[in-house]
Amino acid sequence: MTIVLKFGGTSVADAAHIREVARIVRARLDRKPAVVVSAHSGVTDQLDRMAREAVTGNVSIAPLAERHFTVLRELGLSTDIAKPLLEQLDALLRGIALVRELSPRTLDHVHSFGERLSCRTVAAHFCAVGVDAFAIDAFDAGLTTDSNYGRARPLPEAEQQIAKTLKPRKGVAVITGYIGRDSEGYVTTLGRNGSDYSGAIFGNALDAEEIQIWTDVDGVMTADPRVVPQARSIPVMTYEEAGELAYYGGKVLHPATIQPAVAKTIPVRVLNTRRPESQGTLIVQSVAEEPAPVTSITSRRGVALMNVQSMRMLDQSGFMARLFDTFGRHEIVIDHIATSEVSVTLSTFGNADLEPVARELSSIAEVTVERNKSAVSIVGRGMRQHGDVVHRALATLHGEKIDPQLITRSALRTSLSLILEESEATPAVRALHREFFKA
Repeated sequence: MTIVLKFGGTSVADAAHIREVARIVRARLDRKPAVVVSAHSGVTDQLDRMAREAVTGNVSIAPLAERHFTVLRELGLSTDIAKPLLEQLDALLRGIALVRELSPRTLDHVHSFGERLSCRTVAAHFCAVGVDAFAIDAFDAGLTTDSNYGRARPLPEAEQQIAKTLKPRKGVAVITGYIGRDSEGYVTTLGRNGSDYSGAIFGNALDAEEIQIWTDVDGVMTADPRVVPQARSIPVMTYEEAGELAYYGGKVLHPATIQPAVAKTIPVRVLNTRRPESQGTLIVQSVAEEPAPVTSITSRRGVALMNVQSMRMLDQSGFMARLFDTFGRHEIVIDHIATSEVSVTLSTFGNADLEPVARELSSIAEVTVERNKSAVSIVGRGMRQHGDVVHRALATLHGEKIDPQLITRSALRTSLSLILEESEATPAVRALHREFFKA
């Protein structure tokens, strides 16, 4: 058996953190670990800025190069480890500057260098401290994806290709998170924070006994500890709850992470690199214990609301089909939705370009768009047994003089989501946490 350990950007942020990662991996060598790593903290954002600045003719990799050279020098490693990739990045950015154009495909290629540089540094340090290891890009390990640049998904054959490539190899594989390659040979990315997803993909392909997501908090929390300092770690939860939390804005896991684990019922454990002795959170298919009413409360800022009102909806078939078709053609993801006889209110991501949708729908309806909203979500399998959660939540918000603009509940009765003004999100989460966790 093997385990897959994924280390996020804060876990490999600098030389000190990488040394701790090596100690964690060395303590688990008997479990045949494979390691998936993110870029050093902040590097993907830096690469994104560099790519967009290159369109204006401004190309300089010096700050990024120095960041990686510093980590290598502090680990006692040669800077030559990073130079070949930095030269490739420089050439790519100069190509962008020459044509003054940045396609999604090229942006994915630029973004990939963070993980590729980090991967080689981590593997070299492992070897330097006596851990037999090798660096490998995810696409060389077999992770082939579709060509949906910026949010690619693995092709069905990827699982078999990964197993064929990695299972026979000796030593600890240190694999790039977040990236893959399509059938045409172009580099793709799985979406921001997609290294969690990579960890689960490789865990599935390698038939891992456990997938470990190493981050900078003690597992999944009852709320974001930056918002609620009294938040506490959740010892165990189900795939269903973890998936809902990730989707509704929980920062610990990528929304797609759970899917490959569920396919083979592989346990996922969320752990703290800075406190490796902590038990963290175990995520499994089912939990025998009687659930509490609520497992966690999360929030997501940057939400937009669209209101569509038309008398044509009244007793008319096909109106909703046209609405969904319009959103689909413009590639706008609908998050929450509520309807009445003559109106539809729905939410989506605040950075979505909703103007083309609004213009098209204005021929059949009155359309308004509101931005700067937040989604606050209450998640827990115990909501099925405790029928008063909705009442308690709304009463709590009423006591805080907060009036949600949109309220939705999942069909499985495991989540309740409320769209609020962005300024109301923090007081809402704190009040709800006090109500359901007495803290």
